[in-house]
Amino acid sequence: MAVSANRLELLQIADAVAREKSIDRMIVIEAMQDAMEKAAKGRYGAETNIKVEINPRSGETRMWRLLEVVDAVEEPARQILLKDAKFKNDAAKIGDFITEPLPPMEYGRIAAQSAKQVIVQKVRDAERDRMYDEYIGRVGEIVNGTVKRVEYGNVIVDLGRGEAIIRRDELIPRELYRYGDRVRAYIYDVRREQRGPQIFLSRTHPQFMAKLFMQEVPEIYDGIISIRSIARDPGSRAKIAVTSSDSSIDPVGACVGMRGSRVQAVVAELQGEKIDIIPWTESIADLVVSALQPADVAKVVLDEQAERIEVVVPDEQLSLAIGRRGQNVRLASQLIGWDIDILTEQEESERRQKEFTERSTLFMKALDVDEMVAQLLASEGFSSVEELAYIDLAEIASIQGFDEETAGEIQNRAAEYLAAIERENDDERKKLGVADELYEIPGLTAAMLVALGAEGVKTIEDFAGCAADDLVGWSERKDGETKRFEGTFKDFPVSREEAEDMILQARLKAGWITEADLAVDADAQEGAPV
Repeated sequence: MAVSANRLELLQIADAVAREKSIDRMIVIEAMQDAMEKAAKGRYGAETNIKVEINPRSGETRMWRLLEVVDAVEEPARQILLKDAKFKNDAAKIGDFITEPLPPMEYGRIAAQSAKQVIVQKVRDAERDRMYDEYIGRVGEIVNGTVKRVEYGNVIVDLGRGEAIIRRDELIPRELYRYGDRVRAYIYDVRREQRGPQIFLSRTHPQFMAKLFMQEVPEIYDGIISIRSIARDPGSRAKIAVTSSDSSIDPVGACVGMRGSRVQAVVAELQGEKIDIIPWTESIADLVVSALQPADVAKVVLDEQAERIEVVVPDEQLSLAIGRRGQNVRLASQLIGWDIDILTEQEESERRQKEFTERSTLFMKALDVDEMVAQLLASEGFSSVEELAYIDLAEIASIQGFDEETAGEIQNRAAEYLAAIERENDDERKKLGVADELYEIPGLTAAMLVALGAEGVKTIEDFAGCAADDLVGWSERKDGETKRFEGTFKDFPVSREEAEDMILQARLKAGWITEADLAVDADAQEGAPV
């Protein structure tokens, strides 16, 4: 059968639109069918149920009116009685649809305009869906584009098959783009919005640097070298920690390249941003020494619970370790994920001297001993009266100039001092109305109960309702800075595990859980895959 010019033109239009918008040809044909249905309803009535079908191979168009078979007709334009339907189809039954062919119609100017709007809207929606589906799967990739325009500091980028935006805060400082400039950036987010999918690009994202290194260093692309952490001050300086799964390959050397060729290619793309490449290690102490380069580190003290590192540097190295405007230590902190405090050797010496004096004064007051004995105990490393009260007597007796009798007297005085403090705390605990039954929780002391009472925790049920964070505090990291929130037990050496065990015991005593529940949980953990 020969295809008429009209039909052929219809298919050619569908093919052309599909190619231009990079969408499926059938979506365009379906949009045409919807447009024709809307135009036909304008002629036969909006309440009429009309179906249009365009043959995708021949271009032939057919149109029907659909009538639902019912017992009683309420909408004559959409329904037909069963007895009338039987004349058209003997097999008709309630709920079926009877089709009535409609003759081809000529479209007036208004109908044609309305049809055009339907097709344009359907095609636009399909184009948006295609663009979203394409780019949502490319989040985390680097793309190349051309600057289309700059609006209030935001750069609109033409990606060829879509449009993206680099917001002002995602551009490297002092970076200027003009119409037609080529730009390379990292896709970090794709969102569906009212005006269509929005593709957000970044040149300051840490992963932009990671992807640039992946393009320049084949060992990273192949997975032999891994980038473990990145910290950036965009446009100024960055630190990147790398490790190699092959001991024969130096990860730092591979990233630097022959005469610095590989790292220089990344530096050029990032507008001259200086990059420190350091070897990653699981030892936090070794990692912080490398991260603070070029400064020399004399001593590192870790506080694992608070995720804080104290670094001691020679006096003349302080400014180098901190960096201009604190940049070096800030980037090192972001790279490791811990807070870093920088001290000079002189500051540390002064602090040690202060702590020594405070401990000596405490021992003189608590144990009623002279200054020489107090200083001797402090110089031997004893930091609290509790240590002296509960340590093995032989360790005190082993101090030069002490004997067992002297050690025993010191330990007795320490125990008496602690007992007096405990009695004072117990009196305070009673004034606060904290229940005696809380003493049944292993690990809780009178001083801890006073702290709990001050926070309104006075019964087993109150304590059972606490979380470990309430007791030992928690840390939140934001914008490279760690903020510490203190808990009720901030003045006591209680670990998170100990706090969780105390709460568990309180819930057992309160009847919230049973030993059988704990046994089930333990079995589940043992059977869980590692």
